[in-house]
Amino acid sequence: MSAPADARMVNGQASDAGADHDRPVRVRARQVRARYGWDGRKAPLVLDGIDLTIVDGEFVSIVGPSGCGKTTFLNAVDGLLPLVGGAIEIDDTAVTTPGPDRAMVFQDPSLLPWRTVAGNIAWGLELRRKRRDKAVIGQRVQELVDLVGLTGFEDHYPRQLSGGMKQRVNLARALATDPAVLLLDEPFAALDAQTREYMQAELIGIWARANKTALFITHQIDEAIYLSDRVVVFGARPARVKADIRIDLPRPRELGLKKTPEFHAYEDEIWRLIQEEARAGRPAAPDAETERIR
Repeated sequence: MSAPADARMVNGQASDAGADHDRPVRVRARQVRARYGWDGRKAPLVLDGIDLTIVDGEFVSIVGPSGCGKTTFLNAVDGLLPLVGGAIEIDDTAVTTPGPDRAMVFQDPSLLPWRTVAGNIAWGLELRRKRRDKAVIGQRVQELVDLVGLTGFEDHYPRQLSGGMKQRVNLARALATDPAVLLLDEPFAALDAQTREYMQAELIGIWARANKTALFITHQIDEAIYLSDRVVVFGARPARVKADIRIDLPRPRELGLKKTPEFHAYEDEIWRLIQEEARAGRPAAPDAETERIR
């Protein structure tokens, strides 16, 4: 099978068609233009007219050539980067600065080494509360510890955890403040292949139970397909939306799904779209990490 033609918008056209319009819109990007860094006119243009709509509860991944602006777009959604054109809205409110309705999960867990698992998860809650109700915070932290599968490790320090466990703490910390949108910037990139696949399966379960809207950046095509309701392909820099592909695979998903012909068809389609950018002689070539994992 191939990706359904009516679920894909190609050549930079508005990518609302992949979204489920029966649910309210959480994230909307309209003709977003942005440059690298903060040095306005001198910095090169990296995003040039991104249109994207994500509805409540959707899991959307972005893939594309290295340097095409995936992380730049994520930073813009988080309010960390000013735009030079267009607009981004969360629940119909313009994004101008970071806010509690969004939480970012970075590649590096960056846990506080002097705090335990519970202490790291509680950090954001403590910062947000003028009066620190320890009982309320403690209850919320325990709920998240259980959610990410770290029951029994509450009093462990980061040095006592594996890479996968650290990223679970990182994810729980992001969920602690109950954001409307979860932003994930290649959170499994530093993990070994076996742990990465295991964490993909864990993330699906956590996302479903937490009932969050998720925007995920990755270089791995199979990871994007496995996790997502839709995979958005960015063109080479300056990026526009090259394709928006609905992943019509049943949930819940097991890792064995990656071996099916249907899954491979999506891989082939997305890989072909990224290769087109290289053949066209665009500025950015496909990243060496962007590969099909059989």
